[in-house]
Amino acid sequence: MHTLSATLTIASAARLLDEHHLLREIIHDGRWTLDAEQVPGAHEAIPAITYDTRTVTPGSLLFVKGRFRDEFLDGIDGRGLAAYVAEADHSDRTRAVGLIVDDAHQAMSLLSAEFYGRPQDRLTVVGITGTKGKTTTAYLAHAILNDYSDGHAALFSSEQTCLDGHTYVQSKLTTPESLDAFRMMRQAVDQGMRYLVMEVSSQAYKVHRVHGLTFDVGAFLNISPDHISPIEHPTFEDYFRCKRQIVRNSRTLVLGADCAHRGLIEQDAAAAGVDVSLFDFRPDGAADADGTGAAAAGDRRALVETRIDPGNPAGFRMAVDGRDLGSFELTMPGAFNIVNAAAAVAIAVRAGVPADDPAVRAIERVQVPGRMERIVGGDNLLVYVDFAHNYLSCKTLVDEIVRVYGARNPRITLVAGSTGGKAIDRREGIVRGALGRAESFYFTLDDPNFEDPREIAEQMRSYVTDPNAETHVIVPRERAIEAAIADARAHADRFNIVLLIGKGHELRNIIDGRPVPYEGDAVIARRALGVAG
Repeated sequence: MHTLSATLTIASAARLLDEHHLLREIIHDGRWTLDAEQVPGAHEAIPAITYDTRTVTPGSLLFVKGRFRDEFLDGIDGRGLAAYVAEADHSDRTRAVGLIVDDAHQAMSLLSAEFYGRPQDRLTVVGITGTKGKTTTAYLAHAILNDYSDGHAALFSSEQTCLDGHTYVQSKLTTPESLDAFRMMRQAVDQGMRYLVMEVSSQAYKVHRVHGLTFDVGAFLNISPDHISPIEHPTFEDYFRCKRQIVRNSRTLVLGADCAHRGLIEQDAAAAGVDVSLFDFRPDGAADADGTGAAAAGDRRALVETRIDPGNPAGFRMAVDGRDLGSFELTMPGAFNIVNAAAAVAIAVRAGVPADDPAVRAIERVQVPGRMERIVGGDNLLVYVDFAHNYLSCKTLVDEIVRVYGARNPRITLVAGSTGGKAIDRREGIVRGALGRAESFYFTLDDPNFEDPREIAEQMRSYVTDPNAETHVIVPRERAIEAAIADARAHADRFNIVLLIGKGHELRNIIDGRPVPYEGDAVIARRALGVAG
């Protein structure tokens, strides 16, 4: 347990920035220096930090970052700005002390941690990255740690944030801005939390939201091309490079045994002196020679090994360090969720939870909003709401639907859109993930932002090369869902499954740069089906 750090001052901020080779110079009253002692009030406590000029109060430290316009500083001295951290001199707009740095985002992360008393040192912090499964794994790992600690685990996920072990609120980002993250960590510590589970996006490393943060347990689930666009990652190499940074910033790493480029990730870990534990899933259910069903993963045994339970098709068996823990059954179906469960248990074990502790069973009670959320519309109609939004997640979802329901020859309908202005490759990827299995496609709106949603939908429609598949473009998402369900009912002679993908539990669409309220896929589907929520 670490003690809280000293109060943040201009002098201590400059010293920390200099220690991390970020400080270029200090500018005040026309003087340029590296010596903070020359600045009046250098040792006065900074009462507030912010990256929003609208929230500046007397004595504040402001971080100037991102799409900042100089005019935002007009009149700022009248509100008492004490200092700012920026990559450029703004003394023509303010008399405040300027701490000029090489990277404002890195500086903000380091100084925010100090301002809030380094709350990460009072928590066991888990960071989870990967192309798919981050949210579900985070919820599952959080459930175990929360149960084990009697409700003293916090959660930062793309869906919800929990700072007190039981109250969940909607999240804004997969990984919060560093200032917000450390502020929330401070709140969690003040409310007695002992653990924090957080998703770590590629953008979190790209823009340094977790700079300087070391995870007690890092998890690397999987990797495949995603988020490739001019405003995200220009190439897969850049995307993967950002993801890989979690390795050297973790004390121990949990890694998927089947993760693509696993060898490179293990080389990263070896170079950084980070111990690696594997988790594995064997869909065939075959047993090892020892009879436990524990599977060897690659060239060595995985810490956590799972397989379909031959005695319960809806369940799976799990072994930890070769010890069979018995059969488990999740509320969320799908082989990919079994993989997520294996990852979560590996994380919990590496965080100190004994493998045979009853808290491990908490995974059986977890339902992640908008993840494989099943709505029954009758004997011959099922609707699933899921966040699948790229090739791999869509293919995995459809694979699982075929695995579970293939014997009933289901007529599969996919309702999907794709985001505007980023991750352009998702549009074709989503279609490829379902091609040859989905018999009907409804292309619709999903966060088009500044692009024309009809053009996005038509582009996706152009990727459907199956001559036997029906395609439809209905831009209003509510109408697309209603039409897909009505179409499924019109084919009542078949067993129908309608997959509503991309939005999950989201309650807004980004249109023309603004969030527009949206009822949610599940709400619309239940109304169309006439079933209770």
